[in-house]
Amino acid sequence: MKKRDDIPCGWAAASDTLYRSYHDQEWGVPERDSRALWAKFQLDAHQAGLSWITILRKRETMREEFDGFDPESVARWSQKRIDRAMKNPGVIRSPMKIAATINNAQVYLDMAEKGEDFSDYVWSFVDHKPIVNKLDHWRNVQAKTPLSEVIAKDMKKRGFKFCGPVIVYAVMQAMGMVNDHEVRCPRHKEIQKLEKARRT
Repeated sequence: MKKRDDIPCGWAAASDTLYRSYHDQEWGVPERDSRALWAKFQLDAHQAGLSWITILRKRETMREEFDGFDPESVARWSQKRIDRAMKNPGVIRSPMKIAATINNAQVYLDMAEKGEDFSDYVWSFVDHKPIVNKLDHWRNVQAKTPLSEVIAKDMKKRGFKFCGPVIVYAVMQAMGMVNDHEVRCPRHKEIQKLEKARRT
């Protein structure tokens, strides 16, 4: 019998191997690579109005279609390239979301040209240290927070699109800016150990 502090988050059903693998290996691990962070923002933008599992199942096809989520490549997409993507059933075929991804690639590159690192920018909102929450049940997590609203507002000011506070908080959770694993979940402590090791 598993101890109370050794039960994975309730949303990561063992019956769904893809979801469970994502929970056990990726979700909540602090990510500081700028391109990886930008890519995650785009995936969550495409999730708007959909379930995350829908994106997770399409993620590899989307990475392939969006040129590995390379901002320099996506920023140059022509209408012909957009039309090609719209024919791919393996992606979210939303003209608005695709246009937003192209726009967001351009904003990302504009920041880089000005000497602003996207990772430094995002992590500066939490003083470059993950926020560790003490969730007793995943259903008690907030969809957005005052901080995610601040970040969303600043991103919109810079020109990013599809970056509302709910999307921003989802990225914060997934990319480890906030540890929202349930306290009984082994990953709650494991991720803290990973971060501690990185700092030593």
